[in-house]
Amino acid sequence: MRSLQWALAALIAAVSADSNLTEKSRNILPSTFKPPQVFRNTNLVRNINLDKSYPRETINVIVENIDAKAQSEYYIPFVAGDIARIGALEVRDKKDATTGPFAAEVVEIDPYSATEYYKITFPTPLAPKAQITLAISYYALSALTPKPSRLDSQNDKQYLHYAFSAYAPSAYATANQKTKLKLSTTDVPDAPILPSSLNSEGKTDPQKQGSTYTYGPYADVPAGATQDTHVRYEYTHPLPHSSLLERDVEISHWGGNAAFEERHWLSNRAATLKNQFSRVAYQQAAYYNPPSTALKELRYPLAIGSQDAYFIDDIGNVSTSRFRSNLREANLELKPRYPMFGGWNYSFKTGWNSDLSSVVRALKGKSDEFVLKVPFFEGPKLSEGMEYERAVVRVILPEGAKILTWDTTVPVISNTTSLHRTFMDTVGRTTLTLTSINLVDELRDRELIVTYEYPFSARFRKPVVITLGLFVVYIASYVIGNLDVRIGKKSKVA
Repeated sequence: MRSLQWALAALIAAVSADSNLTEKSRNILPSTFKPPQVFRNTNLVRNINLDKSYPRETINVIVENIDAKAQSEYYIPFVAGDIARIGALEVRDKKDATTGPFAAEVVEIDPYSATEYYKITFPTPLAPKAQITLAISYYALSALTPKPSRLDSQNDKQYLHYAFSAYAPSAYATANQKTKLKLSTTDVPDAPILPSSLNSEGKTDPQKQGSTYTYGPYADVPAGATQDTHVRYEYTHPLPHSSLLERDVEISHWGGNAAFEERHWLSNRAATLKNQFSRVAYQQAAYYNPPSTALKELRYPLAIGSQDAYFIDDIGNVSTSRFRSNLREANLELKPRYPMFGGWNYSFKTGWNSDLSSVVRALKGKSDEFVLKVPFFEGPKLSEGMEYERAVVRVILPEGAKILTWDTTVPVISNTTSLHRTFMDTVGRTTLTLTSINLVDELRDRELIVTYEYPFSARFRKPVVITLGLFVVYIASYVIGNLDVRIGKKSKVA
């Protein structure tokens, strides 16, 4: 519910945001809206990957314009309750790797509608009878449910339940389609058999091959059709979930330094423990290291040259960390104060410094303009993956700097520019704040590029202010020290 509230609030906020967004909601359509049937999917292959703690879907589809006019708006439907969990949806031309992702926006948030849509806008309208091959990819957060939801023992196996449609979501009729489900295990106690009449080859669904389940092929699937099914499979690993990530990038030209800090509010969505946690059983299991739903450690791959790393939680500095930095790598390995089992929470922050020259460069021929290039966010890199419900990134520039442009391929739903005041500042530092929702760790290395102007005169503002401040303190001390604060003179006794 909290994810849905945040998502809806973010979508509403995006209406008033600047046009420099990759995902936004500007059109509220009635609940009776249906996409015009101007396209037909001639062939569609859908891949669902469940080897991590969140589903990843990729759809490759050949789209044909069956209308008499050129068309450029393609709709992707989602169930109203599910669209708030969809993250990082991207659509590209599969046959043209040089073109970037097409513009994508949520266009319907009518509370009475059972279906909502992403509207994809082609950069060039598709001519009548022409075809284009689309590569559609997205993630779904909080879509995996432990079943059973409680474990009798902290060393028990965990099974996850995932509900989906054997038919790929499509607002258009599909001539031929197939869905492939890839798991990380062959221990699958529940995968319902679908009627063979649905399969165009008369086979039973799903067809199993190792850890891959194939649904289809299906022929002549009408627009909006669904075929509900599910799968329950063994996944004895944690389900890391960050409800909020706050990241600060602070730039200092005088110090030649870029300071990074990330604050996490982390939880484990794995099955909870029916009985109390046993430290003895946990220590015994450490000798043979069986699969566990507990989150025991976090690994931070940082940029080469990072230094001065720290790890702090609500209590204070955490000593169970290890930082290695050399010419080939920089890794920060963290161990929380306690193993995080299902339903447990942990909040902490990490920080580090980098040389300014590794992230900032001056524009050629423009001594007052600079380009900052940093990852949008970093965070832990886990084999299970990690999902982020909400991320707030702040770029704090030197005092007197002015933002010219910014760009990132991470979907952003709001951006603001404000002033951040700290020690010895005068007017405050220009700060760019970007907010994004429904991210996963696979996006952690996507870049944020900020171009800003930093006049030569502004670079002397702080030393001048400090010098004047010290001068004023010195004069005030001198004046106060020479004041005669005695109430009166002592009288001489005759």
